Amino acid sequence: MLWDIFCRVIDNFGDLGVCWRLSADLAARGQCVRLWVDDGAALQWMAPGAVEGDWPGVQVLPWEQSCLAQTLQSLPPADVWIEAFGCDIPLPFVAHRVIAGDKRPAWINLEYLSAEHYVERSHGLASPIMSGPAKGWTKSFFYPGFTPKTGGLLREPDLMERMAQAAPAPERARFFAALGLPWQGERLVSLFCYEPAMLKNLLLHLADLPTPTRLLVTAGRATAAVRALMGDQTERGNLRLSFLPGLTQLDFDRLLWHADVNFVRGEDSVLRALWAGKPFVWQVYAQDDGAHGAKLEAFLDRMEFSPALRQLHQAWNGLLPGSEADAALASRQPQALAQWQAEVLAARSRLLKMDDLASQLVAFVRNKR
Repeated sequence: MLWDIFCRVIDNFGDLGVCWRLSADLAARGQCVRLWVDDGAALQWMAPGAVEGDWPGVQVLPWEQSCLAQTLQSLPPADVWIEAFGCDIPLPFVAHRVIAGDKRPAWINLEYLSAEHYVERSHGLASPIMSGPAKGWTKSFFYPGFTPKTGGLLREPDLMERMAQAAPAPERARFFAALGLPWQGERLVSLFCYEPAMLKNLLLHLADLPTPTRLLVTAGRATAAVRALMGDQTERGNLRLSFLPGLTQLDFDRLLWHADVNFVRGEDSVLRALWAGKPFVWQVYAQDDGAHGAKLEAFLDRMEFSPALRQLHQAWNGLLPGSEADAALASRQPQALAQWQAEVLAARSRLLKMDDLASQLVAFVRNKR
């Protein structure tokens, strides 16, 4: 089938990251995708060759062209429309399809990922279009989620196999050598974050541990946040800092596979950390109304994490008082890593039994058609 996926880049490129992973996943399954995006600049480092059309099955198109009559007249009609995360498909694009009289596409509003209970209630609900050129048509709400009553999670069919192939120690060493990292066998902790209040405490904690640690700091806001605290220092106590270049999505996945502990942020990276099966901490995107607290608690419930691991997540997200946050951080001593990883692997095992997001989308559309 032919899919039109519409994406607006709000901030931090999370929306684009999810839309690109979905587009590439669908294409790998034999689908054809047109990805309409209002700012595709991040794809230059996220998925090199994507904008230039070097990715089989995916065509990246500028959002503004979806409003041009000459462009619309030259494109075959798609079987599926996906408006990602509530972005509205441009009215000229919709009107062209209505006027042409082509068969109505399966119209899907792909929502943000959440573990909250409303997801099960809302997943798959139909919503009639009440105004505009497509008045009388219907769109469906599709909610990714962590239970069989939701739309599932982004996961490529060969992901576990690729991880297994990358697991041997020589592959790990080759990956870090290719990044130019002076790794000497230290514990590896990856850091992909916004600006957590506990960051300074984490740096001090890692510096004081008896086991040497190398902190792999991702480009962008994480690097800026660490430099604001450390200046030009790259060493403190038993802590060594390595600042990474911008990574492709595939290399970011490999980073999570090969690190011993992963600090991640946002929707896309928490899933990649979960599939990696390593100890991880998730920083939820903070919202002014405090809704991120409920989102985090729902996620921790679905993961069935122990109280100690729950408190660590709460501390990292600024949801515990200072003294309790410090205690939660200190509780994750090296000897606790095995139990921490066991909890992550147990959650992953449960989720691997579910159909993934792309599989469910294809099945949903075929049923609609």
